[in-house]
Amino acid sequence: MKSAITICLVPEARSGPFVFHDGLNDGCRHARQFGFDAIEVFPSSGEAMESSGLSALLKEHELGLAAVGTGAGWLLHQWSLTSPDSEVRNAAIQFIRKIIQFAGGLGAPAILGSMQGRVAANQSREESLKWLGDGLSELSETATQCGQVLLYEPLNRYETNLFNRQAEAGDWLDQLGLDQVKILADLFHMNIEEQSLAESLRSLGGRLGHVHFADSNRRAIGMGHTKLPEIMKAIREIRYEGYLSAEIFPLPDAQAAAQQTIESFRWAISL
Repeated sequence: MKSAITICLVPEARSGPFVFHDGLNDGCRHARQFGFDAIEVFPSSGEAMESSGLSALLKEHELGLAAVGTGAGWLLHQWSLTSPDSEVRNAAIQFIRKIIQFAGGLGAPAILGSMQGRVAANQSREESLKWLGDGLSELSETATQCGQVLLYEPLNRYETNLFNRQAEAGDWLDQLGLDQVKILADLFHMNIEEQSLAESLRSLGGRLGHVHFADSNRRAIGMGHTKLPEIMKAIREIRYEGYLSAEIFPLPDAQAAAQQTIESFRWAISL
């Protein structure tokens, strides 16, 4: 398994669960300083990333790119794959596609989290899930063309009413035959929704594609009550070899959060 830490490039998300907020150069420098294997980036758009110089920075700091988030499409534009407005759904697909293509060019997957949307008050769940499935199908084809999977993140009940639990999301993807869509298991969301984090991870098996390494309070692992030994045992049992990526609040500050995370990561892989 490999370690990753988050860099946010969207000023409007400065209060969000990302560790570094002062640009790619600063974030990459600190990621290497603390000993992380890779970074996970939250950009404003795919187009903005094209001139970011990220490829050169990754090479300079000997870092990988773990994943690229798409949540700015929701944060900045309120676009989602389940909007009742077809034009909004199309805009969401185009926004996500650009990020998939950028990330794929650097050997990384894109994440679909908040842009999944929710079942609107005047819509049926069946119709909303059809839109979500259609969007994932179309976008996973783009990901496949880029040699990548697409990461789908079940969120907690306060952020979506689509899928909150890992097994339910995985079963639904199985029913649709979306093999190129993998689950991003966020330990923070799971702490809210799952009876057992370890059993939920076991249920995913090969469907697990990425892990957000966050404690129960969305701070660095070790600052809450998440039982890491049980989680690591489950992850090893399903032979997961991907990233443990810190999508967490920079508390008490970014440096302390990064240090706590890398220490917890090293302890976790030694278990």
